Amino acid sequence: MTEKNKSDIHVKTGLVMEGGAMRGMFTAGVTDVMMENGIEPDGAIGVSAGACFGCNYKSRQPGRAVRYNERFCKDPRYCGWRSFFKTGNIFGADFCYYEIPKKLDPFDFETFKNDPMEFYVVATDVLTGKAVYRKCDDASDNTMEWVRASSAMPLVSKIVEIDGYKLLDGGIADSIPLKYFESIGYLKNVVILTQPKGYIKEKNNLLPIMRIVLRKYPEFLETVANRHNIYNEETAYVESAEKENRAFVIRPPEKLPVGHIEHDKSVLREVYNIGRNTAEKDLPRLKEFLKIG
Repeated sequence: MTEKNKSDIHVKTGLVMEGGAMRGMFTAGVTDVMMENGIEPDGAIGVSAGACFGCNYKSRQPGRAVRYNERFCKDPRYCGWRSFFKTGNIFGADFCYYEIPKKLDPFDFETFKNDPMEFYVVATDVLTGKAVYRKCDDASDNTMEWVRASSAMPLVSKIVEIDGYKLLDGGIADSIPLKYFESIGYLKNVVILTQPKGYIKEKNNLLPIMRIVLRKYPEFLETVANRHNIYNEETAYVESAEKENRAFVIRPPEKLPVGHIEHDKSVLREVYNIGRNTAEKDLPRLKEFLKIG
């Protein structure tokens, strides 16, 4: 193979998006800047909030995630304890995954279907405790259900049953699926994290409650008990890939000022703007990494 032939080989580029509930507004800010600047990865994979907000990349709708979150953050149908006690889901399943995308702030299902970017979500199989990786390329309710499964936080969400699986939040088994994406051929990846550099995850202090509520799923509980170790190993892997120039990592400069649930739209906008500002600052280096421009 000649040097010219080698240079002509296309290296698949990927986008890996960590979850983190409303820390995902940081991700939305980053991805909006990327879309606005014509950055088009070959594929993307999202976990939990990374799936919820990241799907707007394939539908080519910058601004949509922050728009509907600001609009509905105080709506009890969207998120909160009223939704949990009424429906069993702290994020209202029907309202979030059907009424908003189909009526109130339409998701562009047609563009999502036709755009060439491959889009994957990650969920956790409660029967095995293992990650399930799902390619979502059709404009259907099935895709919305996989996104919902990826985001179904334990204790405050019902188990999502779909395609023969029983699923909860993908972040339990694989919070930062860089290794998986590399394994299927995405060898140059942009990784968006929602925790600052140096963050170390500690053991889940809700594990005793989970052992009661989810006692029928011992394999899942074992994964929950080990999640902090899995996560910390994954961040170490990401940093190694970053040093080897296989990954370009975008992370918040400091801990984001938002919790899992947020009803103050000014806080959501603040976190979104932190994402935008971080991406704009990193943009020249990002384009160099991707050989754009």
